[in-house]
Amino acid sequence: MSEIARSDAAHRIVVKAHPIRLYLVVWGWLFVLSAFSYLVDYFHLTGTLRYSLILTFMMLKAGLIVAVFMHMAWERLALVYAILVPIGAILAFLAAMAVEADYTLLTRLAFFSAGQ
Repeated sequence: MSEIARSDAAHRIVVKAHPIRLYLVVWGWLFVLSAFSYLVDYFHLTGTLRYSLILTFMMLKAGLIVAVFMHMAWERLALVYAILVPIGAILAFLAAMAVEADYTLLTRLAFFSAGQ
């Protein structure tokens, strides 16, 4: 065996591919979650129940896509934190702004209706 052939065999990289079954199962779950999301509109659900169900299905689908199709389930924990922590912070700030907006609206309504 030549020197080049021996060095190629020693430095050969083994690549593990994910089974196609995993992707088909995830695709099936995405289809089912999308069907549930459409059923929320089909059954004319309204109010908080409607929006909470739609947002729940949306977050589940996004989590499946990020975990499997973007291969985040197999990444280092530091990379996962680098992506998920800023998104969590943004969601926390949005929740705080929503609470502040409600407080501001209620304060203005109380102040401007007090003079009438």
